[in-house]
Amino acid sequence: MGLWDKVKGEFIDIIEWLDDSRDTIVWRFPRYQNEIKMGAKLIVRESQTAVFVNEGQVADVFTPGTYTLQTQNLPILSTLKGWKYGFDSPWKAEVYFVNTRQFTDFKWGTQNPVMMRDAEFGMVRLRAFGAYALRVVDPEKLLRELVGTDPQFRTEEVSEFIRQLIVGHLGPALATAQVPVLDLVAQQLLIGQKLAGVLTQELSGYGVQIPKFIIENISLPPEVEEALDKRTSMGVLGNLDAYTKFQAANAMEDAANNQGGAGEGFGLGLGMAAGQRMANALNQPAPPPAAPPAAPAGPPPLPQQDQWFAGVNGQQAGPFDLNTLGAQIRSGAVGRGTLVWKNGMAQWTPAEQVPELGPLFAAVPPPFPPQG
Repeated sequence: MGLWDKVKGEFIDIIEWLDDSRDTIVWRFPRYQNEIKMGAKLIVRESQTAVFVNEGQVADVFTPGTYTLQTQNLPILSTLKGWKYGFDSPWKAEVYFVNTRQFTDFKWGTQNPVMMRDAEFGMVRLRAFGAYALRVVDPEKLLRELVGTDPQFRTEEVSEFIRQLIVGHLGPALATAQVPVLDLVAQQLLIGQKLAGVLTQELSGYGVQIPKFIIENISLPPEVEEALDKRTSMGVLGNLDAYTKFQAANAMEDAANNQGGAGEGFGLGLGMAAGQRMANALNQPAPPPAAPPAAPAGPPPLPQQDQWFAGVNGQQAGPFDLNTLGAQIRSGAVGRGTLVWKNGMAQWTPAEQVPELGPLFAAVPPPFPPQG
């Protein structure tokens, strides 16, 4: 190798990045001790941005395209280097390639439950998980605020920071949505869009945005979900009495089909007849309770007499049986206009309007007419 070839090897002619990973956000071109040759070719592919940094200071930024590096397209670096007259000697600078495509492999989840107040269940604890996409929109801010001098800035270095931001905003987003817990599934898309906007605004100072935020699932504690499952099962069953009869019919049919034990007593014809009887029973009301056994010989018990109450001098008097009430009428304590009541009457009623008391007033003369 000649001296010229050795010297030429110290110069960088082509600056490019072929990304063979799926998780690299920023990659620093490995210059080491080599110098960039004035007139070198810079290749910036789609979804990339190249940023030149001189002695820790961000200089020129290149969007997708192919460039021949000259002082004309390096205005900021030329000023920093002092190339006032287009000096064409090799020079040193750090070149960072920033990946501006969407990174869609970010996952998030709540390590601890998020507390919220629900109108139906009261205080509930919710867990949630999902995914989101991240994109770099301002490479200069990203380099200044997050990357620094990291030669290979990967997604794992920022994922935990963003996850903490998500959890911090998830509780307020669910609370301000004013959506019942049982209706959160229908609102997951809307809540996700709202969170994407909130997170993008907060991350704007770092040069990144969240173009897509997905809530995959919002879940309740296991004991609450179990209670909801029981409640749902009862709603599906509906009429428990009819369901019990249906189970009994199925049990008898299984017994008829069984070749041993109780099935032998049924037989095929008896099993079909029993099934028919059970089907008819499902469509008929339950039979009335059986009559009590006959009492031993002797007179039956006296019938229970009605108990009457009367309003006498503004006070409730009674109870009276019918004979005692008749004595009160004959003595004048209870008159025709006296309010009376017994079990079965809707309200207090003047005595003379009660048909049952009519015979009691037949032997009592009406009031003596006034004398003129």
